[in-house]
Amino acid sequence: MTAKIQGAQAPASAPAGALPATAAPAATAARVQWLRDELERHNYQYYVLDAPTIPDAEYDALFGELQALETEHPDLLTDESPTQRVGGAPLSAFDTVRHRVPMLSLNNGFDDEDVIGFDRRCAQGLGRTAAAAPAEDLFSAAEVADSAVEYACELKFDGLAMSLRYEDGKLVQAATRGDGETGEDVTVNVRTIKAIPLKLRGKAPAVLEVRGEVFMYRAEFDKLNERQAEAGEKTFVNPRNAAAGSLRQLDPRITARRPLSFFAYGIGELQGAERPPTHSVMLDGFATLGLPVCGERQVVKGAQGLLSFYREIGARRDQLPYDIDGVVYKVNAVPEQEQLGFVSRAPRFALAHKFPAQEMTTVVEDIEVQVGRTGAITPVARLAPVFVGGVTVTNATLHNEDEIRRKDVHVGDTVIVRRAGDVIPEVVAVVLERRPEGARAFVMPTACPVCGSHIERLEGEAIARCTGGLICAAQRKQALLHFAQRRAMDIEGLGDKVVEQLVDQGIVHTPADLYKLGVAKLAALDRMADKSATNLLAAIEASRETTMNRFIFALGIRHVGEATAKDLAKHFGKLDNLMAADEAALLEVNDVGPVVAQSIAGFLAEPHNVEVIEQLRAAGVHWPETEPMARAPLPLAGKTFVLTGTLPTMSREDAKERLEAAGAKVAGSVSKKTDYVVAGAEAGSKLERAQALGVPVLDEDGMLALLAEVAQMEQQGGAEPENAQ
Repeated sequence: MTAKIQGAQAPASAPAGALPATAAPAATAARVQWLRDELERHNYQYYVLDAPTIPDAEYDALFGELQALETEHPDLLTDESPTQRVGGAPLSAFDTVRHRVPMLSLNNGFDDEDVIGFDRRCAQGLGRTAAAAPAEDLFSAAEVADSAVEYACELKFDGLAMSLRYEDGKLVQAATRGDGETGEDVTVNVRTIKAIPLKLRGKAPAVLEVRGEVFMYRAEFDKLNERQAEAGEKTFVNPRNAAAGSLRQLDPRITARRPLSFFAYGIGELQGAERPPTHSVMLDGFATLGLPVCGERQVVKGAQGLLSFYREIGARRDQLPYDIDGVVYKVNAVPEQEQLGFVSRAPRFALAHKFPAQEMTTVVEDIEVQVGRTGAITPVARLAPVFVGGVTVTNATLHNEDEIRRKDVHVGDTVIVRRAGDVIPEVVAVVLERRPEGARAFVMPTACPVCGSHIERLEGEAIARCTGGLICAAQRKQALLHFAQRRAMDIEGLGDKVVEQLVDQGIVHTPADLYKLGVAKLAALDRMADKSATNLLAAIEASRETTMNRFIFALGIRHVGEATAKDLAKHFGKLDNLMAADEAALLEVNDVGPVVAQSIAGFLAEPHNVEVIEQLRAAGVHWPETEPMARAPLPLAGKTFVLTGTLPTMSREDAKERLEAAGAKVAGSVSKKTDYVVAGAEAGSKLERAQALGVPVLDEDGMLALLAEVAQMEQQGGAEPENAQ
C-alpha cells in the first residue's frame, strides 16, 4: 500500500490577507480551500506527529477566518471542513452498521507458557522446523534462529475499538465494534475527533476501512474530570469509560468537547490498492496517509523477542501517557497470516498478551484512619483480599473525607480498586447496585487514634490533622527533626539517622526528652562514638538559650513559619501572653488571618502540647522576653461584609483575605447587622436582600478604594474614613 501512496504536499503560499465580503467567488473559494488545507496540516502536526508548528492563537485566527467565510458563503461549506468537527444536532438513536469484514476478537495469553505455545503453533502451522526455545532458555541464547517466525508487536490500548471507512480518501462512516458483525454508526461523533483525518493525505485507495482504538490520554482525562467536578457533573472512573461514554453521546456537541484521541492498527475492507506485504508496512502506510499510529511498536523474532517486548513495555507501562492492558503480537507477513487463518472467531496469527489487571472489584470490610508524619489523617479502606496489578491488595487509600463523600463509599460496599505500578492502591468507584442493606457510612473520628489528641480540619482545607504535634508517636520523628533544624533550635548533629534510632529505641518521645540525654545513651547508638555524642550534647546544651521566635517556630505549629513566628514574638512579647490568646487576639497580629489563628489556637488548646512546652521551659530552655507591642485595633474591626457574584479581577477568596486582613468579618448571608455587600457580576439573592434592607453595596473598585482609604488612615493613626459606617 505505501508504495502507491505519495506524501502530502505542503500547501501553496497563502493569498495575502483575509478577503473582504465582496471578493470574487473564485478567490473566496481559493482562500477557503487554502484555510482548510492549512488547518488540517496543523491538525496533523499537532494530533498525529505531536509537533505543533504554530501557537494556539494563530491556529484560532485561521479557524475563525474560515468560519466567517463559510458563514458568509454557505455554498462553500463541505462536510470535510475542519469547522464541522464541533458537532451537529443531537441524534435520537444510533443506526446499525454491518461490518463488511468482521471485527474479530483476539485470543488472550497471561504468562510465558502461553506465549511460547503461541509461537510454537505459528511455527508448526507455517511448516517451520525450528522449535521454540523453552522458557528457561529464552534469554540465554545469543541469537534467534533464522527460521523463527517474525512478529509485529504493538500495544493493546484500553479504549474503544473503532472502524473508519474512507472512500476516495474521505471519511464516510465510523462504527463501533459491537458484536464483531454489527456495530453502531457513530460517524457524527467521530468526526469531532481532531486526531482522525476527515480526508486522507496523498493518494488513497478507493475504499479503506481502518481499524483502531479511540482512547483518552491520562492528562486529558484528569482535566476532563476536574471540569466535570467543577460543573457539579458526574466524573469518570477511568479513561476507557470516559472515551466510551463520550463516543456514545447522542449529542455530538458533547463529544466535541471531550479530549478523544485515536491510534490506527488494522485494515478491514480494502479496494483499489494491494494489501501491504507485512503488518509493519501497513502501519507505515497509515502514517503516510495522515493517520495516527503509535510509535511503541517493534518487529521481533520468536518467543524470545515477544517476551522481551512484553517485559520492556511492562517496565514502562506506568510512564506511558495512556492506559494499556497488554501487548499484541501478530505474525508480520500478511501471506503467512492468511496461511494460518482463523479458529472460531479469532485469528491464529495473533495473540493479546495481557498485563495483570490494574482494576478489580472487592468489598470494603472497614474504613480506618492513618496518621502521617505531618499529622495528616488519611482514611484507609480495609478490603477483602484481591489480586490486582500483580499483587494481593488488602488496603486502599480513600485520600480524605471529601473524597469519601464524593465517591459515596460505605463499609460493606463493593468497590473498584485500582493499582498502577508502585502507586498506592485506591478506591476509584462504588458499584452502587451491589450495596447491601446495613452498609455503614464513614464518620471521621474526633480524636487521633495514635495519641488521643483532637483532630481538626481548618476552613478551606481538605485534610484533617492531629493536633498533638509534639507528642503524637506518628509525628514524632518529623517533629524532632523540625525542632532541631538550624532555623529553629539549631541542634547540630541531630539528623535523620540519629532521630530514627532515638525514636525507634524509645529513648526520646518528645523534644523535652532531648534535654535528658547523656553521653552513655548517645554513644550506644550505631555510628555514634564518644566524640560525636559529646558534640551533640554540647549542641543540645547550647540550644537551651534561644529566642522566642525560634522557639515558636520550633514547635511546628501548622502554617506558622519563621516570619509569622517573629510577628507573634514581637506582638505578644512573652510566651504566656501567646498561650493565653484566643483567636480574636491572634487576628490582631500582623499577617495572621483566620486560618493561621485557628491553627495556633487549636495547637495551644491541646493539653499534651502545653505540657511539652512547660517541660521544655523546666529543662532550662529560655529567651529574653519583652513587653507586648502596643497595637491599635485594625481599621475595619467590627465591620461585617458579605461577598456575592463574580468580581472582575480577583477571586472571592482573595477579596475575603483582603477584608479580613483589615479586621473585617466576612459572613455568608445578609442581615440587618451587615455593614457592606460587595457585589460582582451575576449577583443573586444576596444583592436583592441587601437592597431591600438598605445595606450599602460596593463593587470591586469601591471595596479596593475603601481598603486603600482605611490603610492610609491606619498609617496616619487618624479617624475612621468618611465612607465607613
